[in-house]
Amino acid sequence: MSNAELPHTPSAVVPLNPLGPAANSDRHVVNGPAVDMRGIFEMAFQKGASDIHLTENAPPTLRIDGSLGPMSLPPLTRKETKLLIYTLLNDRQKAQFERELELDFSIDVQNLGRFRVNVHMQRGSVEAAFRLVPKRIRSLQELGLPLIVSELARKPNGLVLITGPTGVGKTTTLAAMVDQINHQQRLHIISIEDPIEYVHENHLSIIKQREVYSDTKSFANALTRSLRQDPNVIIVGEMRDLETISTTLTAAETGHLVLATLHTPDAAQTIDRIIDIFPPYQQEEVKIQLADCLQAVVSQQLLPRADGPGRVLAYEIMIGTSAIRNLIREHATEQVQTSLQTGSQYGMCTMDSCIKSLYDQKMISYETAISRMKNPSEITPAPQALLKKFPWPHR
Repeated sequence: MSNAELPHTPSAVVPLNPLGPAANSDRHVVNGPAVDMRGIFEMAFQKGASDIHLTENAPPTLRIDGSLGPMSLPPLTRKETKLLIYTLLNDRQKAQFERELELDFSIDVQNLGRFRVNVHMQRGSVEAAFRLVPKRIRSLQELGLPLIVSELARKPNGLVLITGPTGVGKTTTLAAMVDQINHQQRLHIISIEDPIEYVHENHLSIIKQREVYSDTKSFANALTRSLRQDPNVIIVGEMRDLETISTTLTAAETGHLVLATLHTPDAAQTIDRIIDIFPPYQQEEVKIQLADCLQAVVSQQLLPRADGPGRVLAYEIMIGTSAIRNLIREHATEQVQTSLQTGSQYGMCTMDSCIKSLYDQKMISYETAISRMKNPSEITPAPQALLKKFPWPHR
């Protein structure tokens, strides 16, 4: 089915009571105590969870500080899982899900916050994953990002990419950059998202947030049209296919600042991914296009803290210097790591150097550090870490 045939799925607002678009008849009982989505959401917020998973034959499960753990509730049956999820869907969303067997949307839970929701099938069971989206947008400094990222948000044009696997805070970093622009500059910002997660209010800037399938048919279509809407800054929630990547590059080279996310683990693989997604006959042109417009790549990981609860951000930063631009034109990405290591005066750093710094500050454990570094031999374990690795023999 083409995007044009998909029905709109606007973000929903889940009121205090009853839950979802359905009335109290959609509340149900599991082995006695009432369980509903409102109660699950409240517990997730109270425990500081980042995600909720509803799956058959398991209690609702929370991800807290990167680790999964079941809630103190009985396992859900197939029928109960579907009932819980369907309380959040309107008739149009139910019809779309039953036709496509996939559904992405966001909801605003009254007096709590927002969630990004993915509904899917698993061995015939309706299941869902929820990502919590805090209402307050934290600053770049609060997130633990260096000042160079604030400077990137002040660039007048070009492409800035925030990369990393799922669940490492790419959207949060993007929202912090937008919030900084919004409070410091008088600009027109157009954000294209699927779905909308953080909700921005106008301050000095005007912000238009467009949701794919609700406000526009596709990322690529919205990007093309946005160039006629007098933007200064364009936000691309995810560069997920060739058409979106191509249109993003065009927007970035036409005098706009474009901020976007990509699911790549580091700067070198980001360059490769963008070039390699194009057919061979286009790649030479794309290398030149990317080299000319790329301002920076910020790659992220979230690591469990050793000095308390929670996770800490580790990052790699590549700045579009003349040396980096030459490497992109030559597609010599194997040399990018060396440029990052020698480019600290431009604000560049490798992921390994950031992880080593976090370890030296005792913010992460030795085991965490060596499991995430490309070259773990660069750090020396503390005595207690050595004892764990080589325990003293019993006499």
